[in-house]
Amino acid sequence: MSIELRVPALGESITQATVGAWLKKEGDAVQADEPIVEVESEKATVALPAPAAGVLRRIVKQSGAEVAIGELIGELETLAVAKASTSDASERAKPAQPLSIAPPQGQPSQTESKDAAPAANRHALRAPPSVRRLMAESGIDPAALGNGPVVRREDVQRAIGGGSAGTPATGGHGGVAPPQPAETKPPALGDRERAVPMTPLRRTVARRLLEAQQNAAILTTFNEIDMSRVLAMREKHGDAFHERHGVKLGFMSFFVKAAVEALRAWPSVNGEIRGNDIVYKDHYDIGVAVGGGKGLVVPVLRDADLLSFAEIERAIAELAKKARENRITMQDLEGGTFTISNGGIYGSLLSTPILNPPQSGILGLHKIEKRAVVGPDDVVMVRPMMYVALSYDHRLIDGREAVSFLVRTKECIEDPDRLLFEV
Repeated sequence: MSIELRVPALGESITQATVGAWLKKEGDAVQADEPIVEVESEKATVALPAPAAGVLRRIVKQSGAEVAIGELIGELETLAVAKASTSDASERAKPAQPLSIAPPQGQPSQTESKDAAPAANRHALRAPPSVRRLMAESGIDPAALGNGPVVRREDVQRAIGGGSAGTPATGGHGGVAPPQPAETKPPALGDRERAVPMTPLRRTVARRLLEAQQNAAILTTFNEIDMSRVLAMREKHGDAFHERHGVKLGFMSFFVKAAVEALRAWPSVNGEIRGNDIVYKDHYDIGVAVGGGKGLVVPVLRDADLLSFAEIERAIAELAKKARENRITMQDLEGGTFTISNGGIYGSLLSTPILNPPQSGILGLHKIEKRAVVGPDDVVMVRPMMYVALSYDHRLIDGREAVSFLVRTKECIEDPDRLLFEV
C-alpha cells in the first residue's frame, strides 16, 4: 500500500513552507515514526516522521521547493508491499547483456566526445567572462593561447593581430604593434559570489526585526551586576544540584527568577500595546533565545514564576536540544510575555538587543569579566562583573520604570537569597 507524504499544518497563520533536507533517499527503508524529511516554515523546522514502516518510494518535491500546507511531497510504500515487490522483481530479473552501438562513420563515440570537450574548453574555462566573449566573437581557438593559468585579454588581442600567446604581433607595415593597455576592469563579481535563497525562518526573522524597529520606539538602558554571590552559590551547591536533579545549575535560572521578580514590581515591562489598549499580563511566560540548527529561536518557558530552579534548568536544556536538532514546534515558540537573550555565551561584552514583537521588553545578558570596582570605604576590589541591557518600547515603558526594572534585577542577582524567599 502506498501512503502519501503531505506537508502538515505548521501553525494557524502559516500557509507556505519549504522542503528542507530529505533524511532518506528513494528506495531507503524507514521505520515507523523515523524522521524522513525536514519541512521549514517561517517560524520553525519540523521533521516529518514516517507514518508506518516501509520504503521511501518516491520523492515528489526536492529540497528547497516551496510548497503549500497539505501538498504532496513524497510517497511511502508500506513494508509488506515493499517486500512483495522486491521478491517479485528478483524472480523476474535476468542478467542483462551489455548493448554496444557503434557510432556512425566519421563521428566520435560518446566517450571520445566527453574526453574531447574538456580538452577543447580547458583554456576557455580559465578566462573571465569578458575574455571568453571576445574569443567567441573573434573565432579564436583557446588551444592557440598557450598554457598559462589564466587567459588574459591581451593574449586574445595578440592572437587577433596574428601573433601567438608568447610572441608580439607585427603590424601590416612590419612594425611592432603597440602594447595593449593592461586590463583595469576587476573580474566579474559573479565569479566570486554565490546567491543562496533565504530560508523561511531567516526571512521571518528579518521581517520581524525590521517591523520591531519600525513599529516601536525602542530605547535601551544599561547596568552592571556583580556576579560574585551567584558564582559562589554555584561553586558550593553545583555538584549536589547536578547529582540530585540531573542537570547543571546555570546562570539562566537565576536571571529567569530575577526577571519574574522585576516584572512583578514593574508590570508594564510585561505588557504590550494592542491597538489603542495596553494589555497587562498577570502570567510570566519567559522566552529564552537559543541558537538552533537553522538560526536563533526563542522558545518559551510557560508560567516561569511557578517553576523551581531545577525545572527551569531542565526546561531550558530540553528546548536548547530540540533547537539544535530542529525539533522545535510551534507550541514551543508561541506566546511569551518577556524575553531573555544571553549573548555572553558567544563572548559579547555589551549589546543592544532588539524587541521580540509584540513584547515590550527584552533583557540582554553578556560576558562575565573581572574588573576593578570600588567597594565600601573606597577599597578597590576585583569582581566578576556582567553588563546587562534592557531594550524596551518607550511608548509603553517610561525610563524610570526601565531603570528600576534593571535595578531590581541587579538586587536579586547580587543577593540571590531573596530569590529563594521572594523578598
